[in-house]
Amino acid sequence: MIRLLVALLLLAAAPAAAQVAPSPEETAGYRGLHRAALDDDAASIRRLIAEGAGLNARDRRRRTATILAAFASADAALKALAKGGADMNAQDWQGYDVVTIAAVAGDLALMSLALDLGNRPDLIHTNWDGNALIAASELGHAEIVRRLIAAGAPLDHVNNLGWTALLEAVILGDGGPTHQATVQALVAAGADQKITDRDGRTPRDHAAARGFDAILAILDDGG
Repeated sequence: MIRLLVALLLLAAAPAAAQVAPSPEETAGYRGLHRAALDDDAASIRRLIAEGAGLNARDRRRRTATILAAFASADAALKALAKGGADMNAQDWQGYDVVTIAAVAGDLALMSLALDLGNRPDLIHTNWDGNALIAASELGHAEIVRRLIAAGAPLDHVNNLGWTALLEAVILGDGGPTHQATVQALVAAGADQKITDRDGRTPRDHAAARGFDAILAILDDGG
């Protein structure tokens, strides 16, 4: 229980949504592909690539143009960058990639586009040794979770807090409709309900302790 309380306090200070978007000062200073990505300016991206711009150049926080396109929800820019050969699996200094940034933002269209363009669904970010599926599950982004599962995201990856996507959906969720739908998607896909946290508690144990009757019914029904 003590370990769980410590983990919850840590996450309260830095939840999945703690990805760091460019500051106004950083945004004002961007040039070239980084600027074009933020502006969703596909024509400029194509021109800059033809002129030999460095596709995978990074800012001081190791953000590439693709990562800035993710923060800007810039679909056209992302397509142009991918077509030009940009690394779709680039990660910033915290290990966040386009898919994970879009998953946290609840941006299904951009995340699906990134997956279609070659962004892997199983990348691990260094902030919590988590992945896009765990982050989306914590936030109750059920449609995002379904899309990641369909793309082959690992259902039972355990982050450095000792939690899977299913555990996070219960422990950090509110038990409401979106987290119910998230748990439903995970369980239906075969997420392992027997994996416990570091205190030996299962998702069912946590759901019972929090009075999440609807989630208990989903867990007991097996999806």
